[in-house]
Formats: sequence, structure tokens, C-alpha cells
Amino acid sequence: MSTSTPQRDSQDSTKAWRGEASVDADEAAERLTAGTLGGGAKRLLIDLLRPYTRMLWLLTGVVVIENAARLAIPYLVKEGIDVGIPPITEDGNIGPLTEIVGVVLVATVIQAISRNRFLVLQGRIGQDVLYELRRRVFRHFQALSPAFHDTYTSGRVISRQTSDVEAIYEMLETGFDGLVKAALTLFGTAGILLWLDLKLGLVSLLCFPFLVLLTNWFRKASAKSYRATREKVALVIVHFVESMGGIRAVQAFRREPRNQEIFDDVNDQYRVANLGAFRLVTWFMPGTRLIGNVTIAVVLGYGGYLATQGEVTVGVLAAFLLYLRQFFEPMMEISQFYNTFQSASAALEKLAGVLEQEPGVPEPEQPRPLPEARGELHFDGVGFSYVEGRPVIPGLELTLPAGQTVAVVGTTGAGKTTLAKLATRFYDPTAGAVRLDGVDVRELDSDTLRRHVVMVTQENYLFSGSIADNIRFGRPEASMEEVVAATKALGAHDFIAAMPEGYDTDVANQGGRLSAGQRQLVAFARAFLADPAVLILDEATSSLDVPSERLVQNALRTVLAGRTAVIIAHRLSTVEIADRVLVMEKGVVVEDGSPAELVASGEGRYAGLHEAWEASLA
Repeated sequence: MSTSTPQRDSQDSTKAWRGEASVDADEAAERLTAGTLGGGAKRLLIDLLRPYTRMLWLLTGVVVIENAARLAIPYLVKEGIDVGIPPITEDGNIGPLTEIVGVVLVATVIQAISRNRFLVLQGRIGQDVLYELRRRVFRHFQALSPAFHDTYTSGRVISRQTSDVEAIYEMLETGFDGLVKAALTLFGTAGILLWLDLKLGLVSLLCFPFLVLLTNWFRKASAKSYRATREKVALVIVHFVESMGGIRAVQAFRREPRNQEIFDDVNDQYRVANLGAFRLVTWFMPGTRLIGNVTIAVVLGYGGYLATQGEVTVGVLAAFLLYLRQFFEPMMEISQFYNTFQSASAALEKLAGVLEQEPGVPEPEQPRPLPEARGELHFDGVGFSYVEGRPVIPGLELTLPAGQTVAVVGTTGAGKTTLAKLATRFYDPTAGAVRLDGVDVRELDSDTLRRHVVMVTQENYLFSGSIADNIRFGRPEASMEEVVAATKALGAHDFIAAMPEGYDTDVANQGGRLSAGQRQLVAFARAFLADPAVLILDEATSSLDVPSERLVQNALRTVLAGRTAVIIAHRLSTVEIADRVLVMEKGVVVEDGSPAELVASGEGRYAGLHEAWEASLA
């Protein structure tokens, strides 16, 4: 007998989470280790920043001005010591020292102003880029087919929109500043040191190879470490979201202890990953500081010797020491930049992978118009399989005339729901075509198709907001009179009017304030208000109690009149209102006729189902 452990469950979750299309995990790791972005991530970043090219150049100019002012201060200190202090006249005039101090103050003011402008511009660009990125991701997730969302968990969706976007925000907010400042300071300081005194400058730069080796080690090690933290935080989010989303099932089956074990495990993995990243910083930052302090000590000793020999002035030595402090400060910035860069790189890879996903049901390049749909559905040699080589529907030839109410029955796995998904184009057939009024549904844009073909399922989702808002979901512009008329037609008006705030009552999280039957009636009202030419009910009455089902059945005859209706049901009480019954088995229609005809024949699958149903009522 096999046993399950938190580690095994979390490892399985890791495998599922890492199976993202368009981005191979090993390839991404190699890219990050090399300190580069993958092609998709690079294209995404360039595309996001393209509208801000001029602002980025302006931002770069502001950074250059800020750093030039900052780099000027040690040199001005040197001038103040060497030029300003010695020539004090007998009348107490301190000569150029006053002017040098004034220039230092001006440089300080310029640095402060340019810093302020930089933060304002950087904040504006960063927030605009994040706004556009979140907008793209949300729009693309909505455009992807249900087949994608069947395999891509809600936790991963949330991780893309939250932790991954936040990682990119950190890079835009602090990474650009740190990188540019570090580059300007390092190269600017090195150039000034060599210009001030070549010998002392070369001694100062002897530390550079050690810094390069330390930085290169940190870059490679942190790449893997920070990629691991992105994976682990996603696991935490996935498990949290799935546990809270299924909280009723969790509590009903006393799953809390087990879920807590799994969460503790993935949470601990996240903690360990963060500790690993933190340990790298604890080696890198003190190592950088050690190299810096040793270099300052060497320069102070050698520079002091040169000063006693008259080869350098005291001002030059003071400037060297100030510049060296500035030289090593950016190394701290670089460590922080690598932190944010690694996290942002991993996040960009994942977001680019999602955005490069092609919808399973793409929009037609040249959509055909369908001004007034009559509602005729024709399955023209339709074949479909979820897994290649295992057809669910082998080859269906079927016509549903406009205005006809058709019930589809059969055992579980017969292909009934698949038929509905093909009609609504949640999936495209692997062979043949589904036609609405003679037009292949693949040639209709999604707005046209969704306006004319609506499906109501057993598990209809209610969104946060009022009952009226949920009924208007398919027609936001509908008036309250139209909303009330739809609910009265279904017999739902009375229970809504009896709610504390009537139609303005908040349905709470996923409709938790309503019973299952009430939620289904609201979903019916939503579909009826949309007024489609084709209405598909996929087990839509299965959650209704007997009184509610009778209300719906009484309303259905009136509401379905004049439109094509496809009713997929196991409960034959719903089938009785149909004009025609289709019995499916293994994706094939094995019986076709009116309910009365199929029952009167006394043989066949539907007659047997009907006999069993009547016996269950006795």
C-alpha cells in the first residue's frame, strides 16, 4: 500500500507548476545563470518600455547629472585643501576657499534636485509599465480557451499577476537606479583616480580583479538561488488559493491537518530558498566591504608615503580616500541589483511564456458577419478528441433546426458535454465543422458567437456584487425593468424580492449567500436576459430542488419558445419539455426522436431510461 507524504505532494505540485509551455525550465536557468533574458522575456521588456524611449533618455540624462554632481564633490574637497586653505592673507581673506565651498553647495543642490526628478520620472515610468503589463496579462488570460485554464491552476494565475509583477516592479523601481549609478560611479571614479595620480590610481585599482571574481561568483550562484525562490513562492500561492477556494470540501472531509502539513512543507521550502539567497548576500556584501577597507588602508599607507615625499598633495590623498568610499558603495548596489534582476528575470520568463501562449480557439483573421442569427446548428462530420488517438466524438453528422428544443441524454462519458463545448466553441473540432446558420463558428468573432450562443452549466459562477449585477452580466446595459421581467418569467422574482435588499443584495463570495437552487435561477435569468438564438443547458437543473425545478420547467416552455435549445440532462423530468431527444453513446447518436415516440416504441435506451425513472417516482 503506497503512502503519501507532504514532500511527495509538494514535489508533485512543483512538477505541475513547472510544466509551463513556451519556457523550458533548464533553458531559463541557463539564461539566468548567464545574466541574460530569454528571447521572449527580452521582447516583452523592450515592448513594454518602447513607448517611454524619450523619457528613458531623459531619465538617463538626469542620472548622469546627479552622478556628475556627486563625483565632483571629492575633487572640490581636494581643491579646497590644496588651493583654498594655504593662501590665507594677512587681512584674513581666505582666498578661493569661499568660492570652492559655494561650488560644493551648488553641486549638492544640483544632486538633490536631479535626484528628486529622477525618482518622479522613474516612478511614473515604472507604474505605467506595470499597469500595461497587468492589463496585458489579464486580457490574455481571458482570451485563452477553457482548455488552457483546465491545466493552468488558479494559484499560478494569481502568482503571475502578483508576485511576478511585483518582482518586475522592484527591478524597475530600484534596479535601474542601482545599475546606472553603479556603472557611472565605477567607471567615473576609476577614470578620475587615474587622472588625479597615475601611480596611486593603479594601486587603488589593484582590488578590481578581486571584485570581478567575487561579483562573478555571486552572479552565478544567485541566479539559481533566486530562480528557486520564484518557484517556491508560486507553490505557496497555489496551495493557499486551492485550499481556500475549496474550503467547503476541505472542512467537509476534515482535510485541514493534511493541507496544513502540505502548506508547512512548501512554506518551509520557500523559507529555505530565501535563506539560501540570503546566505549569498551575507558572503558577498562583507566580502566587498573587506576588499574595500583593505584597499583604503593600502592607499592611505602608500599615499601617505608619497605625500611625505612631495609626490602628491594632501588634497589629492583626501580626494582618493573619498573616491574610494564612493567606488565601493556601488558594489552594495550591484548586489541588490542582482537580487532584483534574478527575480525579475524569472518572472519575465514566466509572464512572457503566458503571453506567448496562442489561444486554443483563435479569432478569425477575417470574421464573417451574422447580423440576425436564426439558431440552426449543424454538426458537419465533426470529430473531436481531448487526447490524440482517443476520439470522444468519432464523426458526428447532426442538424438541429432553428427554434427546436432538443434534449441530449446518455451515460457519463457519452460525449454530451463535449457536444455543448463544441457548439459554444470552447474547443474546436479536430475534424469537420460546427455551423451556425450555415457559417462555420470558427469564422465568427467571439463577440458575435457569444451573443448568439449561450451555455448555462451546473456550476455557474456568481461574481461579487448585487443580484441585479449578476443577472446583467451578459447585458450590462439592461434596465431594471428588463431584469425583473426575466426573473418573473423564471419564477425567481419572489425569492429575490424577499432578500434583505432585494435586487441590490450582495451575493457574497461566489454566491455564498444564495442556495444552490437560487444561484442556478440567477444564472438562468442571466442567460435569458442575454436573449441568445441558441441556449444550451448542460445539467443546468440538476442542483434545483423539486419546487424550484417545477418553476423552471413551467418557465422554460415560454422562455425557450422561438429559440434553439439544447438540454443536456440526466433528470428526465427536464427532458419531457423537449421536441426531440437524442441518445448518445461513445460520441454517436444511437436514438433520435420525440420523447413520446421513443417511449411508445417500448424498446431502446431512452425507453429503458424512462421506465427506470418512472419506477423511481413510485
